[in-house]
Amino acid sequence: MIYPIVAYGNPILKKEAEEIQEGSDVSTLIKDMFSTMDHASGVGLAAPQINQGIRLFVIDSSLMLDEDDDEKGIRRVFINPIILDEYGDNFGFEEGCLSIPEVRAEIIRPEKLTIEYYDENWNLKEEEFGGMTARVIQHEYDHLEGILFVDYLKGLKKRLVQSKLIEVSKGRVGTDYRMIYPLK
Repeated sequence: MIYPIVAYGNPILKKEAEEIQEGSDVSTLIKDMFSTMDHASGVGLAAPQINQGIRLFVIDSSLMLDEDDDEKGIRRVFINPIILDEYGDNFGFEEGCLSIPEVRAEIIRPEKLTIEYYDENWNLKEEEFGGMTARVIQHEYDHLEGILFVDYLKGLKKRLVQSKLIEVSKGRVGTDYRMIYPLK
């Protein structure tokens, strides 16, 4: 099933997501989230973006990499994740979001992280990621905390995107995927 993506302005995007009870069957939801992400040509999708207020996201960071990159991307699900540490040099990268189409901004994030999470079989994992994979994880993890990439913008940069954010919330954007708009 392909879910519609929740657009900027919907309150679920600003709420902290709830933990999933360990052992719950989320296999169909995971499959549907990957299908939804792929359909929208995304590299990550968090459950709140499909109107599910739970701590779950999927990523495919291989789509962010060039063939000459040393880094290997991953296609993975993260259930009840907890970022244990973020470290390394901060670096900027222009981010976008399926929930905020047509808006992009440079966001500064640490280059590495350590994360604890459950996989799709409820095996507890602790792993370190770096580069673009870490960035995609950080972006999707923020969704579970009720944080959007535009929340990192300050001053003039924030004011420059404000009118675009209003347009998104009113459904005045073009996408190749279905969306749910809060003010349409």
